[in-house]
Order: sequence, then C-alpha cells, then structure tokens
Amino acid sequence: MRAVVQCASKARVDIEGQTVGEIGGGYVILLGVGHADTEAQADKLWAKISKLRVFPDENGKTNLSLRDVGGDVLVVSQFTLFASCKKGNRPSFTDAGAPDEAERLYEYFVSLARQDVERVETGRFGAMMDVSLVNHGPFTLVLDTDAL
Repeated sequence: MRAVVQCASKARVDIEGQTVGEIGGGYVILLGVGHADTEAQADKLWAKISKLRVFPDENGKTNLSLRDVGGDVLVVSQFTLFASCKKGNRPSFTDAGAPDEAERLYEYFVSLARQDVERVETGRFGAMMDVSLVNHGPFTLVLDTDAL
C-alpha cells in the first residue's frame, strides 16, 4: 500500500462540478492499493500516518501529530501510485490492486481513519476527480508499507 500524505490548510474533491469531500487543516492522503495488499498493510499504514509528528509546535519544530492539532483527513483513491514507467512511455498499472479488492481496502483504510479522526472526508473510488488543496509548509511525505 502506498500513500502520499500532504499537510494541507484546506482541501476538497470535486466530481463533475460537485464538491463531494472538503476539509480544513489536516492531511490529504492519496492512497494506492497494490495487488498483494491486505488489511494488515492498511493497519500498518494508518498506524504510521496517525502518529506522524509533522505539524509545528509553538517553537516551529515539527513535533505535533494530527490528533494534537485536531486536524481533518481527506482520503482520495489513487491507483496510479502503482504505475510502472520502466518500459516505454505509457505507464503500466499491473501492480495496482484489482478494483473490487482495492476498493474494499480503501474503504477499510477510511474506516480506520474514522476511528481516530472526527472529520474524515473522501473522494469517490474509481471516479475522475478534481482534487484541490493548499499544501501547508509545503510538507509532503511518500509512504510505502514495504518500507515501513
């Protein structure tokens, strides 16, 4: 499982001109599910993300977690995080999870976030989405459960 985690002061997802998810300050998580991923990877990834200390404290040091700052979360499915560009110029997505299982694990990950965070918004799995955010910092992390 892979995630791009961005600290945002605000973010939203629009589908066909309609806002389907919107947050204030917190995380935007672009989440990719691989073909070998299970609930264990989702558990591991959320455990890491929920405890990250990347928000500034009173001294400006990145020392506070999402919980410490009362932040929101916006989770957006992003199968393209498993793109391979090794051969040719057109990405291959053979490492991405099968849609049904990837959606199930995406929803499972969202349920984990909802256990810990008061406001969790989402995009729509498989939809063409317009994601807008103000990246605060900017602070962006790329996490892969294979490397955690």
